[in-house]
Amino acid sequence: MTDTILALLDLGLAGIACVAFAEKLVPVVPSYLVLMFLGMAAAENGHALPVLLLVTAAASTLGSMLWYAGGRLFGPARAAKLVERFGKYVFLRPETYRRLASAYGRNHFSTTLTAQLVPTVRIYLAIPAGAFRLAALPFAIATFLGCALWNAIFIGLGYMIRDTGQNPADLGFRVIVVVLLIEGAWMLALRRKARRRLGEQELAAR
Repeated sequence: MTDTILALLDLGLAGIACVAFAEKLVPVVPSYLVLMFLGMAAAENGHALPVLLLVTAAASTLGSMLWYAGGRLFGPARAAKLVERFGKYVFLRPETYRRLASAYGRNHFSTTLTAQLVPTVRIYLAIPAGAFRLAALPFAIATFLGCALWNAIFIGLGYMIRDTGQNPADLGFRVIVVVLLIEGAWMLALRRKARRRLGEQELAAR
């Protein structure tokens, strides 16, 4: 995997865009590790960071829009059935998908933006967004802003540690722990929100 990324980096900004795009489609390697690697290997100096950030955020947004288009094409029922059948092949459990689908409340924009800061959620929330036919432009803008913030954190971190002598593997492990805690907290919040909404519906039905 590292050799593939290095080969793509030889292509310049086009290769970097391919890495960021693929990360949003096939989450084989956690995005934060990919982005840290880009910060360490692709940014020759601090002046290159804004361009690197812009390119990766745009490519990540494009990847999300493909998931969005798939959800929009299939609609809520068919998208849910496809996740039930094929979700395991892209690390998306049906239970996770149902929680993502319930995440969209009144403020779609803030939900989309915030979701880009949570692993797994940041990739697959686009499917229910498309299935429920949320407005494409606000979704794309919120996704881009969220991706830019997420990418800036890890690209910047990778750039800062590349000359410090720190062990990237050790740092990567600590980052993974923090990110998994964030993901767990987000999923717990989604579960509580779904239970609260169910309780409100039951009260309204009485």
